[in-house]
Amino acid sequence: MNLLLEIITPEKVIYKDEVDEIVTPTVNGEIAILPNHINLLTQITPGELIVKKGSSTESLAITGGFLEVSNNKISILAEYAIKAEDIQVAHAEEAKKRAEKIMSEKTSENDFKIAEGELLKSLLQLKIASKRRRRI
Repeated sequence: MNLLLEIITPEKVIYKDEVDEIVTPTVNGEIAILPNHINLLTQITPGELIVKKGSSTESLAITGGFLEVSNNKISILAEYAIKAEDIQVAHAEEAKKRAEKIMSEKTSENDFKIAEGELLKSLLQLKIASKRRRRI
């Protein structure tokens, strides 16, 4: 394990550990990062971030941000990220319903954009949680 991965959101450090590989969605498509990867700075798009460590694989839902690779260190500054096992499906479904309700009502453009972001986040959480349940 030669890669140090650190995922930071505005609220807290989500992940900090040595890993073997990550697979992440970027603006140019999905990329895998292995030890001794060239230096890289890229934008992350909403999707599933996969972390491989030994024989285990862990998924995270990530809504976007930036990734930097330098000297076997991966730093991710994410708008929002959550580990699959931390996703509470009932809360995500409630958030989805609330966001859809707000978006269907005549709301301000700002409220609509906030609700749209919450809808994206809840749909992503539900997708990642569903994938995790199928793997278990």
